[in-house]
Amino acid sequence: MDNLYSLTAGELLSLLDKKSVKPEEIIESVYSRAQSVDKKIKGYINLDKEMALRHVKSLPATGKLKGIPVAVKDNICVEGELTTCASKILRGFKPPYNATVIEKLRSAGAVVFGRTNMDEFAFGSSCENSSYFPTLNPWDTSRIPGGSSGGSAAVVSADEAIMAIGSDTGGSIRQPASLCGVVGMKPTYGRVSRYGLIAFASSLDQIGPFTKDIKDAALLLGVIAGFDEKDSTSVNVPVPDYASCLKNDVKGMKIGIPKEYFVAGMDKEVEAAVREAIALLKGKGAQIVDVSLPHTEYAVAVYYILATAEASSNLARFDGVQYGYRCEDPANLLDMYERTRGEGFGAEAKRRIILGTYVLSSGYYDAYYLKAQKVRWLIKSDFDQVFEGGCDCILTPTSPTAAFKVGEKSADPLSMYLSDIFTISVNLAGVPALSMPCGFTKGGLPIGMQLIGNFFKEEDLFRVAYTYESNTDWHKRSPEL
Repeated sequence: MDNLYSLTAGELLSLLDKKSVKPEEIIESVYSRAQSVDKKIKGYINLDKEMALRHVKSLPATGKLKGIPVAVKDNICVEGELTTCASKILRGFKPPYNATVIEKLRSAGAVVFGRTNMDEFAFGSSCENSSYFPTLNPWDTSRIPGGSSGGSAAVVSADEAIMAIGSDTGGSIRQPASLCGVVGMKPTYGRVSRYGLIAFASSLDQIGPFTKDIKDAALLLGVIAGFDEKDSTSVNVPVPDYASCLKNDVKGMKIGIPKEYFVAGMDKEVEAAVREAIALLKGKGAQIVDVSLPHTEYAVAVYYILATAEASSNLARFDGVQYGYRCEDPANLLDMYERTRGEGFGAEAKRRIILGTYVLSSGYYDAYYLKAQKVRWLIKSDFDQVFEGGCDCILTPTSPTAAFKVGEKSADPLSMYLSDIFTISVNLAGVPALSMPCGFTKGGLPIGMQLIGNFFKEEDLFRVAYTYESNTDWHKRSPEL
């Protein structure tokens, strides 16, 4: 079959079970597709077909993802393979170990397939901040795919990957999923191990799946979730059988609609599509209630204080001493530090390091960092109250607009930061959320809606999402490339 690349993991697994196809054929099909279209999209940094085919030969006898290629964001460590966070300062770095999610994928029979492009160290909302090249949106290559996991979203959307994994610190899975018309999920903080994820902001980062439909998202999350003693933030709670939660039934479920997420300035086509999704779920028996998350207006400010503070600390290790890039012929140790970091980090990384160092400095810690932590608790309390009030999930737009033009917001960092206004609160609270397609603009650009759940209640999100997906066909549409 020539079009294996266009199928979902669920469809491919069915063919593999029937022995209608071989894993090698899937790899060849996806690789050929990538060779054909990635010159337009630029979603991959590295793509090694021969290495993938070698891994196929060592697949376990059984596994939930046996033979399925999974693309991996370039900030997740794979032993012996280049892992650079799309930054010059890590060019040439090959980790001596695998991230826990990579071990879990391989134990399930998945084939790690290529490293996807990203904003440098996950700093961005457009995938324009890579030190390699910008990734482009498969639906319109004059537009951005979203960030920072834009490469992972784009390759799944363009059928250059069957599935992919990325990381989400303030919306970096959900926002590009929305703009590229695929499913993307940020699990509850602690549900998926962060061991082997090169840190941006340790209290916010979480690894999650990109897929073509909800069934595949449930499948992939079930593989990578679970307790890991190597990660001190991993939570030891049971992982449900997410596949059993995929019911086309929302009768009796209570869905909250927060007024703070339908604001002036939001694109009218986005709001209309999300309103139609709400109406559909109501027609299927869900109870729709108005709720309030009053501290949402402070989320962007809180996030860019806390995230940059943690980033400045985490990135202090990249100094040219032990690994990664080092400047040539330094005059002394201080010169090596300064020039290595000056030459190795891009503009956005420098901006966030400087801002984070400032808010942590003596005299400003209490005024900024400590106050931001207090407001973070209030944001989490808002979600607690909604869920304690009986809501099973919250429904919002994922992004206030569809994908914007390449370069449109590059000169205005604040405008770029506001792209994540609907996703940031979720990371600050630590709750799970997913984005899924819910329509298209008149110009043919995807629109995504976000479902937010209570702690470790990803199954509620899958149930609502599967019901919506079962009664629409947005997820079946593909870009013309």
